[in-house]
Amino acid sequence: MHQPLLGGLAPRDFLARHWQKRPLLVRGALPAFSGLVAPRELFALAGRDDVESRLIVRSRGRWSLRHGPFARRELTTLPARNWTLLVQGLNLVVPAADRLLRRFAFVPYARLDDVMVSYAAPGGGVGPHFDSYDVFLVQGSGRRRWRVSAQSDRSLDPRAPLKVLARFRPQSEWILEPGDMLYLPPGYAHDGMALDACTTYSIGFRAPAARELAAEFFGSLADRVPIEGRYEDPDLRVPRHPAAIGEAMIDRVEAMLAAVHWTRRDVAGFLGEYLSEPKPSIVFDPPRRPLSAGMFARACRDRGVRLDARTLMLFRRRSLFVNGEAHSMPAALRPALIELADARVLSGVKVRNRSLIALLHAWYVAGYLHLGSEP
Repeated sequence: MHQPLLGGLAPRDFLARHWQKRPLLVRGALPAFSGLVAPRELFALAGRDDVESRLIVRSRGRWSLRHGPFARRELTTLPARNWTLLVQGLNLVVPAADRLLRRFAFVPYARLDDVMVSYAAPGGGVGPHFDSYDVFLVQGSGRRRWRVSAQSDRSLDPRAPLKVLARFRPQSEWILEPGDMLYLPPGYAHDGMALDACTTYSIGFRAPAARELAAEFFGSLADRVPIEGRYEDPDLRVPRHPAAIGEAMIDRVEAMLAAVHWTRRDVAGFLGEYLSEPKPSIVFDPPRRPLSAGMFARACRDRGVRLDARTLMLFRRRSLFVNGEAHSMPAALRPALIELADARVLSGVKVRNRSLIALLHAWYVAGYLHLGSEP
């Protein structure tokens, strides 16, 4: 199926030709699109302590960076030019942004991160930089000029409080208007400057560093893999130097560590829990007066359920991962749970099994899902 979102490319052709390979500019990717939030709404979000926001100002060739929350007066008294307000995780608080994020489901949910919105005054931007992850830049209101480079020089300006390239040599340049979209693979240097007051919506993707994955995985091994025994040295001898770490001790510890093994199943289980774990700042809102199990069952059949925008649900074979927790999927529940994970909604006609209703009720009480198909 070809998508206007991808310039007429089928998703598999986009992945084969462009994903992590080369940029793609799509004119009119989202026809009639002019953004999801007005400046007033965005300023209100930037004032919340549960929403991550940043303010970047360029003055006389110098950059400044401040983190929110911001009082409304701080934002309404800014100069007429050269500043940008960034609000992260827009999809968690604005249903339309979550729907925008789901349009990119041709990439697995395990790789999707969030929607960030940038509101910039004329001349505003965050400077030339590169990202370590894929990004789609969707233009909302106004116009923004993007300059892009495949340069290998990634030296940073030591004076800047954010990662601004010290030497940027643009190779391509485009002006994006409402509804246009630019895809950039990881590592492509880019600089976006607002020509008018404008909004840009960035769809970002998760790309954990190998060091981060290793640290998290090895940290999880203690719970995932049986590690028995205790250090012993029945043949200990009086040391010549009490402060020295003996070779025999190193041999024993090396042998203990070499006995630790893991399987592909351990790696899969770790990934499911790790990739579905919400960010530390995420807090779920349970219903103030939750319905009883019986009332929930009736309402569930009538109205269906939908996942909370903050809920991360992934699956692999018979395992389901919900917000960092692993669940087994009995064969009778598997089709419905997979549909819920993929579509993030489940109609009432699919909710008939008692065990399924009990599981959904537990998630409802925790705030992981809600009744009804629309927020």
